[in-house]
Amino acid sequence: MTKLIECIPNFSTSDTELIKGLVEISKSIPGVTLLDYSADDSHNRAVFTLVGDENGIKTVAVKLAVFAKDNIDLTKHTGEHPRMGAVDVMPFVPVKNATMEQCIEISKEVGEMIFKEAGIPVFFYESSATAPNRQNLATIRKGQFEGMAEKMKKPEWKPDFGDNAPHPTAGVVAVGARPPLVAFNVNLNTDNLTIANNIAKIVRGSSGGFKHCKGIGVMLEDRKIAQVSMNMVNYEGTPLYRVFETIKMEAKRYGVSIIGSEIIGLAPAKALVDCAEYYLQIEDFDYDKQILENHLL
Repeated sequence: MTKLIECIPNFSTSDTELIKGLVEISKSIPGVTLLDYSADDSHNRAVFTLVGDENGIKTVAVKLAVFAKDNIDLTKHTGEHPRMGAVDVMPFVPVKNATMEQCIEISKEVGEMIFKEAGIPVFFYESSATAPNRQNLATIRKGQFEGMAEKMKKPEWKPDFGDNAPHPTAGVVAVGARPPLVAFNVNLNTDNLTIANNIAKIVRGSSGGFKHCKGIGVMLEDRKIAQVSMNMVNYEGTPLYRVFETIKMEAKRYGVSIIGSEIIGLAPAKALVDCAEYYLQIEDFDYDKQILENHLL
């Protein structure tokens, strides 16, 4: 049976022409389908979602990394989203007939090829991490591109592939295997970034908030509003609605309200159906039996 693997590379760019080049590569590899891509000027970041067989997904991942290295210069990059590489992070997720262990193996092969073909140092993270301090992406990324050269002089931050120095313009990349996550952002009707940062600190797990939530405050300059930007790494352990309601409650103390939210990239249907079940107060709902599309598929 053919394995289906999802790959969600994040690129440090929102440049239209560069994104066209990334799209062309994504669509050029047999056995790979580009499901979605999006870019944001304030974050200066593009997120691609691809799915494919094992050989195709490995090939496209390396080609995209080489293109990013050749075309994205982090010495000239600014944006609200933290970043440490031209291709900042490249996770692999099992979709069909694939296991987490197989995705870990794929991530290790791709990481080695990225260094050999693009010269970008590689850190393995999440389920592929080779040390406890490398499991959390935020820990690896701390210091960002500008602080990475000094950080990598420390023995504990020698990359899994590459020398103890970032690529001069493309930085470093985190490659790994992980379960599905939801990139979930909540927008506030304020331009006070401190408020968004305070709320992010309350909801994220590393600060004592929700275990499966990672969050930061960012400023959307084009809209002049602050945002709580999150990765929900286990949407069943910490549902979206629970974090949304907490943000709503915490915002009130500052006289602020939520004006909208957004999903970046693709999200599992159950993450959104769980929200509908909660807000509609549906009793005895059965996700497997009561969703029409589940029967059709």
